[in-house]
Amino acid sequence: MKYIGHILAHLRKDLRIEWRSRDSINGMLFFSLLVVVVFSLAFDPTAAVSRQISGGILWVALLFATVTALNQAWTREQNHQVLEAQRMAPAPASALFLGKAIANMLFVLVVEAILAPVFIIFYNLHVLGNAWLLALILPLGTWALVVNGTFFAVLGLRTRNRELLLPLLLLPISLPALLGMVEATTGVLTAQLDPLEINTWITQLAGYDLVFTIVCVLLFETVLNAE
Repeated sequence: MKYIGHILAHLRKDLRIEWRSRDSINGMLFFSLLVVVVFSLAFDPTAAVSRQISGGILWVALLFATVTALNQAWTREQNHQVLEAQRMAPAPASALFLGKAIANMLFVLVVEAILAPVFIIFYNLHVLGNAWLLALILPLGTWALVVNGTFFAVLGLRTRNRELLLPLLLLPISLPALLGMVEATTGVLTAQLDPLEINTWITQLAGYDLVFTIVCVLLFETVLNAE
């Protein structure tokens, strides 16, 4: 319970700061809306084509929007000496990481909630499969992006080109998760995949999340102390 209390303390701090500034959400929302509108105007797709490509466009938009926000995720902590305080505090470093990752996930989920109706209008979408599966796919896919992004963003604090390092590390390692997100989302939208195949993609996505969450939590203290 004490460990969860440390996570919640960091989470409350990040939510409070974001509520005052709204820097991360505004930046991600503007970028993702821009991508969605540009692709819509560029392709002018029919309803059938929209269902085929919208899964990929959605996750690419969220991926790049997340990268823009995560690049700044630790800069504020560094500027206010939070990382130095964490090194001296008796609280586990992994609690700081999980609090930050959960906060980032909530920010992206807010963007997804605002983006969903825009997506439906611009791409004239009608879900043909089991729409409730999107309630599993979206959180699992979002966590896959933010848990690795939050971890690699702290590595960037030690480099001069932090804005370049994060996408260089995050994009290749996120490819298996991206494949699962896009295939599962497209399968639900088009109903062209068998439910068993969609469940397989979701299971693989959940396994990816579990493995990389454990790895990031175990390595975070080493990375933090090496910074």
